[in-house]
Amino acid sequence: MVRTDGRDPNALRPLAFELGVQKHADGSCIVSLGDTRVLCAVTVEERVPRWMRGQGRGWLTAEYNMLPAATNTRSDRERVLSAGRTKEIQRLIGRSLRAALDLSAVGERTFNVDCDVIDADGGTRTAAVTGAFVALSLAVRALAYDVSPISSAVAAVSVGIIDGEVLVDLNYGEDSSADVDCNVVGLSNGGLVEVQGTAEGEAFSAEQLSEIVAAAQDALSEMFATQAAALSEN
Repeated sequence: MVRTDGRDPNALRPLAFELGVQKHADGSCIVSLGDTRVLCAVTVEERVPRWMRGQGRGWLTAEYNMLPAATNTRSDRERVLSAGRTKEIQRLIGRSLRAALDLSAVGERTFNVDCDVIDADGGTRTAAVTGAFVALSLAVRALAYDVSPISSAVAAVSVGIIDGEVLVDLNYGEDSSADVDCNVVGLSNGGLVEVQGTAEGEAFSAEQLSEIVAAAQDALSEMFATQAAALSEN
């Protein structure tokens, strides 16, 4: 099939990082994945939640929000209580980054991760995870540990099935019409953190799931290389 933007089935949209975009954050970037852009910032507090005090371990928590004009129809701000989708994405970001950060090696400090979607064209949660890792890496670098507590890079990509074909990194138009929609979070050491998959109509097979994961891992390898290149230039 011909994709709406002319990409090959296994091709990512252009991925780029603008680093150091917030003056007061310990690490920050704007990640662009095609027309999706997310501001990711990490601030470090020299304390942990009360339930963790005295354990000699750190913590990482994440917040995610869509800015009102991020989509073609303005959305209201979530001022107090987050909606279910927002909570789900926040937890995904937190789990993903904690999989790569040795919390026993960071001291009793909290890494607060904020991801705010500036423009949304599909893949906002995967872009948020991918950009948040870059912001986290910058924050950890600023703390000047003798040995980095980060064990692996983290990135995420969406993969879908449309008309029987596996497509990588769905934009909004593709995502809204996909027969199967998956998000895959992986580590640069080859491990998988999370595979979220949903059939919108007919069920998909185990063989198709294997194809989805294989396509995601190929895309993730490219994303890890782009993350590393951005961090090496800073």
